[in-house]
Amino acid sequence: MHTSEAPRLYARDPLLQSLLPRLTGLAYTERARVPWEYDKDLPLVLLTGRHGMGRSAVLGALERHYTGRLPLAFVDTAASELVVELLEELVRLLAPGLGRRFPLLLPGLISVFGGHGGTPDERTRATARIARLLIACDLESGTEVDVALRWASRLRTRLEAGAGPDAPIRTGSGGGPGAHAVTHAVLAEYFERYTRSRGAAPLRQWYQERYAESEGGAGGTAAGAHDGLGRLADWFHRGGDYRHAAEQTLVHAFLEDIAAARSKWQRLNRDPRPLALLDNTHSPAGARLVDLVLEYRARPGETPHDPLVVVATRLGDAPSEAADAVYRELPDLVASTRWRRTGHTPSAGLLVVPLTPLSRDDVLLMLDAASAPLHPYLASALHTLTGGHPLASSVLCEAVLEHTRATASGKEDARSPAGPLGPRNLLELTTPDGRPVTQAILERLLPSPHQRARLVPLSLARDNTAAQALAAHLRLEGPEQLPANAAADYLEAEHWQHDTPQDRPLAADPLLHTLLVHEARRTSQGTDSRRGWQEMHGFLRHHHTTSGDESGVPDALRHALASGDAKSVVKGLSEEFESEQDLPSALRWLECLSYTATAPAPPAADWDDDRAAVAAGAHDDRYQDIDDIDRCINRLLHGLWYLSDALAEPEADLCEDMGAELAYLSLRHRAWRGVLSQAARTWPAAARDKRPLPLPEL
Repeated sequence: MHTSEAPRLYARDPLLQSLLPRLTGLAYTERARVPWEYDKDLPLVLLTGRHGMGRSAVLGALERHYTGRLPLAFVDTAASELVVELLEELVRLLAPGLGRRFPLLLPGLISVFGGHGGTPDERTRATARIARLLIACDLESGTEVDVALRWASRLRTRLEAGAGPDAPIRTGSGGGPGAHAVTHAVLAEYFERYTRSRGAAPLRQWYQERYAESEGGAGGTAAGAHDGLGRLADWFHRGGDYRHAAEQTLVHAFLEDIAAARSKWQRLNRDPRPLALLDNTHSPAGARLVDLVLEYRARPGETPHDPLVVVATRLGDAPSEAADAVYRELPDLVASTRWRRTGHTPSAGLLVVPLTPLSRDDVLLMLDAASAPLHPYLASALHTLTGGHPLASSVLCEAVLEHTRATASGKEDARSPAGPLGPRNLLELTTPDGRPVTQAILERLLPSPHQRARLVPLSLARDNTAAQALAAHLRLEGPEQLPANAAADYLEAEHWQHDTPQDRPLAADPLLHTLLVHEARRTSQGTDSRRGWQEMHGFLRHHHTTSGDESGVPDALRHALASGDAKSVVKGLSEEFESEQDLPSALRWLECLSYTATAPAPPAADWDDDRAAVAAGAHDDRYQDIDDIDRCINRLLHGLWYLSDALAEPEADLCEDMGAELAYLSLRHRAWRGVLSQAARTWPAAARDKRPLPLPEL
């Protein structure tokens, strides 16, 4: 049940409070019935999104609110390799609430598990699975260990009596005589002990109808083991297409058992429907289970509709082959999904709901519990940084709240920023357990420690070529291909991007890129190390300078600025300003200026951040040895560098100063006056709104 200590989910109410109550017939937070949106045919709801978008959190919230109120199963499909293992979990969790023994599915699962495995460990696991099923279906009582021992003892006795001492336990995947003997003994034990004689015949007949044409097709079949259930086990252990067909049969049995579990009176009384929550169905077993459920529901004819409400999650987008799926945004779920099956393709039964980012108002609510007044633009900065990513937003908001609590009690963490908390301190916060926030978030967004360790330094590179060069310089090694290519493949496999262009940074997602760069800054190992911030940017600067390609000049300047060498950057910009005369050169100069200013700031230990002061002219006395144009370019560069930071507050004075500096330069160039004047008018407003700086039109 829901508790007050459970984490609150933001911007997910259309799903939790509207759609699921209409599917299950039961309100999310109240003990009240809700009219069903669908009387018979149900869509399978698929929640999609990247790491940290709250897919598992939504299922967790549904589990908390509906446990004990309707039959419910929550299964992480990534934890299992086989569909039959997922079906076992679903039976174990749903059977108590349904009051149903799964008469069709149970003998099918027991026949598959009973003939599974040739090693002692495999036999022990199979016996434990059978014991769990018998206990869940109220066919046996006691602990799992006791039931498993009783089952194994009875089976051994039956095998010794009927097949001799050598028959039991040789169960190769090819299905030799030993395997058939074990399957026969397993089924005989099940039907004789747990099924009435009159009830066994229809169950056997149900399976027999599905495997009638294959009867007698395998040599060496033990007597009595060639009925439908024996064929099911045989096909399952053959693997390949045979296993797929066996899994299809078992999923059909599962859903027909679910349908039969609801009596006429339950349907008339509109009792809440059972709910299955399937997490991580991008896993092989999870994807197969979803496909089989969709295939069953897509069958033509007047077959009974199963009442199981299925909500599944998938990392990334919906499967590419789901051409007939219906897509709905979260706001579309408030009143009605307007889903109707429009054909017999399996994907027509799929309702895909992408989980969208949070809004700035959601972030404001997340920060509302702060024990002290916060910076007025902290929520905006946090939302700009995260793009509304739920996991990153929640970790940062919790770190902010923890910082305010610690500050109010006088127990500040030495690793957290001192003094008032502003937007620029967000990435310096620590989690309640003392870890840096960027480390905590990245561990969730990039699960592989090995690839995460590669991506942190390689995120500083401009493109794939530079990343490969930096990887060689840092001596990054691994058993796979080139380290940068392996890192790019990993990002694609984790659904951060569909492809990685060769001329772009490895991590294309803005949040991910920002976090990786900050981790590179935070973990910099000093000026004497290959992995030091200055050393890495110095190497990349040299790489672009010596490439022989003029297009590498802006990158060389950007890496120079990232290492804190603003003086050489101003010199390079000034030389081009003085030497170039044609209008296209003006656009290239502005583009180079704005791109260079996106350089990440050096670590605080190596550099004092006085960019805003330099931009305001407070340190002009330091630059007595350069002329007015160079001082103007210096102020302009520092102002742009400060304002381009995602966490910088867009101070109105600095934005206006940027326009003034560009206007001053426009009067001192013989050919660029019109172009620079346009930039002087448009760039301040873009900087205030955190928009890309527009290039003037010629």
